Amino acid sequence: MVEIVSATVERWPVDGAFIISRGAKTHVDVIVCTVGDGTHVGRGEGTAIYYEGETAEDCAVAITAYRGPMDRDSVNRGMDSGAARNALDCALWDYEAKRTGVPVWQRAGLHAPVAVPTAFTISLNDPAQMEKDAQTAATRGFALLKCKLTGEGDRDRIAAVRRGAPHVRLIVDANESWAEMDVAAEAAALAALGVELIEQPIPHGHEEMLRGVQSPVPFCADESVHTRDDLNKLTGFSAVNVKLDKAGGLTEALALTAAARARGLRIMLGCMLGTSLGIAPAFLAAQGADWVDLDGALLLAKDRAGALAMRDGMLLPGNLWG
Repeated sequence: MVEIVSATVERWPVDGAFIISRGAKTHVDVIVCTVGDGTHVGRGEGTAIYYEGETAEDCAVAITAYRGPMDRDSVNRGMDSGAARNALDCALWDYEAKRTGVPVWQRAGLHAPVAVPTAFTISLNDPAQMEKDAQTAATRGFALLKCKLTGEGDRDRIAAVRRGAPHVRLIVDANESWAEMDVAAEAAALAALGVELIEQPIPHGHEEMLRGVQSPVPFCADESVHTRDDLNKLTGFSAVNVKLDKAGGLTEALALTAAARARGLRIMLGCMLGTSLGIAPAFLAAQGADWVDLDGALLLAKDRAGALAMRDGMLLPGNLWG
């Protein structure tokens, strides 16, 4: 019988610093859940949703405290969405694949995974540094850059990024920082610089702020959408950022993607900072997404052995998980 073997916290250094409007991160703490039956073992990784008050330590406690049946349906009914459930849900997917010899993508009814182009994040910084970082990323082969913004001086930042990487596609993440701004005017200014998507310009819980806003660039909900239950409250968004840590695992992420598409919403498949163990299940969910933003492991100083490979901005299938 499968049971939880362990739930541990690991710290992984960031390559330099990961800077957004809420602050800078120099490391990320991830929760690694291991399940097994004495013969077969499965692993899953989660990263705490810090803006929801989660910590890696609390997530590890929540996993070990789970006493329900050890199947994915029961776990998804018995635990709240978030990083703890993500780690356990993904560990169970991995275990099932190892026990049966049937890969996760096949068990989930997905197509065999192929390489996907991923965005690369340009951290929030002064325009000159963001220009330099964009040039470096473009030189590495990334054709899609995601720029972190702060609600002040954003047009100058994106103009600088465009100078550094004139031919890349651009998306931006305001991280809820445009509450006091003319969102429509800011969107129009960024559209003139070639920005094709704006992520979460307004604070979650205040989705009505986008009602009636006319924008030449689509808005993508991130903090506003964790699971399918959140779709009804969306106003003014035409895309959703699906993240396994928010959704609480691959099971809900796939269900959320299907429900969002049924409503005519476009899909970004995103991630938190984390290693390739956490990115691997998201890579399967990213097949067919409109935008893929799975650079969470690429921003670390090092990754796990057997990490997903990168080539010319393309994320390649691996055998670390599932």
